Amino acid sequence: MATHDLGSIKVISFDGDMTLWDFEKVMRHSLSLTLQELRRHVPDQAAAQLNIDKMIDVRNTVAAELRGTANLEQIRLIAFQRTLELIHWHDPVLAADLNQLYLKHRFEDIELYPDVIPGLDVLKDFFSIGLLSNGNGYPEKCGLSGYFDFVIFSQDIGVEKPHAEIFLSTCRQAGCQPWQLIHIGDSLESDVAGANGVGAISVWLNRKGEQNRSEIVPTFEIHSLLEVTKIVGR
Repeated sequence: MATHDLGSIKVISFDGDMTLWDFEKVMRHSLSLTLQELRRHVPDQAAAQLNIDKMIDVRNTVAAELRGTANLEQIRLIAFQRTLELIHWHDPVLAADLNQLYLKHRFEDIELYPDVIPGLDVLKDFFSIGLLSNGNGYPEKCGLSGYFDFVIFSQDIGVEKPHAEIFLSTCRQAGCQPWQLIHIGDSLESDVAGANGVGAISVWLNRKGEQNRSEIVPTFEIHSLLEVTKIVGR
């Protein structure tokens, strides 16, 4: 493993989904409320064909088809249109309403992990702090307004983590070299491998204490964001 000069660190970037908040939980919660609304408008026999897992499958199919050509809000809208088409219910207005309802709860009902605010409160006084995400968790909509000096979304760059360009774009925007960057995330494949690929310091946030069965080796492994303060000596 390469050695790193931790004293040269200027910038810390964070993944969003499953690192700062439980996206899986809020996504399923929001889809549940959306499905309830759909059933208010669609006959029981047709709506009975749907469940949350099927709606997730439709969305993932749309995302794979439109990767790099549409943002995540557009993908979600098209997914609701496809979901209605799946049950032979053509109603573009309802699809738009469902999308708005989903987005409202997807952002407003986010619950930050309890270590997020305490960890950021310590780090933001010493480092430039950024959000680097394949998702669309806008900080001002997620209870994190004012915490980040920069925000990088893959949908704006045109490539997703672990692609090197999104990490190099982060460095350009933050005004640092890759070895002056720490990137923290829950995904070995996206966050750790991506950071390693450009020579940044990678931190695997392994909240559940899972075993690393891959060949991807993080510079550091932590179980809480509060442990970052120990890594950087703050």
